[in-house]
Amino acid sequence: MISLSTRAADRVSHFLAERGRGLGLRLGVKKTGCNGYAYVIDYADEEQPGDLRFESQGVAIFVDPDSLPMLEGTQVDFVKDGLNEAFRFRNPNTRGECGCGESFNV
Repeated sequence: MISLSTRAADRVSHFLAERGRGLGLRLGVKKTGCNGYAYVIDYADEEQPGDLRFESQGVAIFVDPDSLPMLEGTQVDFVKDGLNEAFRFRNPNTRGECGCGESFNV
């Protein structure tokens, strides 16, 4: 299961409404960074073959099957700190993260 905090769900819903299209949120990982993997977050405009679909706070979340083992149990939050705002990931599968928080390892 992958879930969104209320703040993250509100943010995604707001952006989907502004765009005027989209099924939900697409979440995945890619190999990169100083620690091995980085989160990839985007709008899901269509369901891809093999996608796994989760529902959280009224928002659909689409994950490709290769990313799911590294994301299982993750909660996505949205935080504001001064002028900075970003999605934050609480991922129980990570063994370490880089200092900037952009990449992680499992």
